[in-house]
Amino acid sequence: MIRKYLAYILITLCSAIVFSQENRVADLKIQGNKKIKSAFIKNVSSIKPGDALDSLVIEQDIIRLKRLPSVSHAYFQVFEAQDDTYNVFYNIVENFTLIPSLNIYTTNDDEFAYRAGLYEFNVFGRNIGFGGFYQKDIYSSYAINFRAPYLFSNKLGLAVNYQNLTTQEPVFFDNTTADYKYNNESFEVLGLYEINFKNRFELGFNYFMEDYAYKSGATSPDVPQELNVHKWLLKVIYEYNNLDYFYQYVSGFRSQFHFQYVTSTNDQLPDFFIAWNDFYFFKRIGQRGNWANRVRMGLSKNDKTPFAPFSVDNNINIRGVGNVIDRGTGVIIYNTEYRHTIYEKNWFVLQGNAFVDSGTWRNPGGDLGDFSKSENVRVYSGIGLRFIHKKIYNAIFRIDYGHGLTKDATNGFVFGIGQYF
Repeated sequence: MIRKYLAYILITLCSAIVFSQENRVADLKIQGNKKIKSAFIKNVSSIKPGDALDSLVIEQDIIRLKRLPSVSHAYFQVFEAQDDTYNVFYNIVENFTLIPSLNIYTTNDDEFAYRAGLYEFNVFGRNIGFGGFYQKDIYSSYAINFRAPYLFSNKLGLAVNYQNLTTQEPVFFDNTTADYKYNNESFEVLGLYEINFKNRFELGFNYFMEDYAYKSGATSPDVPQELNVHKWLLKVIYEYNNLDYFYQYVSGFRSQFHFQYVTSTNDQLPDFFIAWNDFYFFKRIGQRGNWANRVRMGLSKNDKTPFAPFSVDNNINIRGVGNVIDRGTGVIIYNTEYRHTIYEKNWFVLQGNAFVDSGTWRNPGGDLGDFSKSENVRVYSGIGLRFIHKKIYNAIFRIDYGHGLTKDATNGFVFGIGQYF
């Protein structure tokens, strides 16, 4: 019996070797694309004419294509050509990629802010992104962004960003609060490198100017009322991405690590670092459900400063909490939500969700024990709706209502384009 089993394994292995040697790719053909260049798709694909016909490589190509902003869906077909060679067809369902963006958020304190933008995610048919936004959050702000992940090759790209952001920021010190007008004007250049199918790096620098101007509230001789400083920032991003997409459904795991080192031209301001990691986990639940999770863990240099880098903010981590209601030098965030497709027909999807957002912060100059203090913990729950267009990239209009469960909590609506995370 053991001999027969070993013989079967040997025959199977030999057949696999012969199959891989004999069955080759005659040509890779692209179908269904209108705006995306076929040459671009072939360039970013791993399978090439003359390669062994390998279904695992083809499946990885299809997943990579579905991650592109310009691709709504992709699938493959294989047809025999001649002499043990095969034509591989990649069938592309394109997204509409000239996309307006809109984010609106309010709280029960009658706070209202918005960000509106316009982006093209497939310039020249090569998945180059270019666009910008205008923001009104008491003051006006704007930005211009360029991103080309495959500008130089199928692994090497470039991103260039300019931003002029002005907001009213609360500054916290001595159990009091002051409001400052904050301006950040920055210019950033990043090199983008894809190591392989699942791993990529971004590395670059950012030159920026920060300007704080006192508006109202408490004062202290230890807290400057005017601050203007030029800084350099070194940025490193590493991402592991094993997500698979099927229209509005996502499954798999993704991790994204950020590290920034900031040095100042002002000798009175010390250099500092900030680092955080976002972990994402998605799981399909039945035919219509999707469970989504995000965990963020971060630390920065623990200076006792009112200008700490991690904020508690309505639009980025805790829905309903308000606009920058607190700051810290460390953060632990957990967002979880269940998304359910209520209605789907042709291009339109109506999705409902129920969520819990929770987080805790380390006080500036504090210790790790701050994470467990009840006054630093915030928990919000809520429900929302998603209106989704399946053929337009990131065309997800979301409405969420978050209600605080912890002491002195607020509640409010968060509107935006795209899933919250």
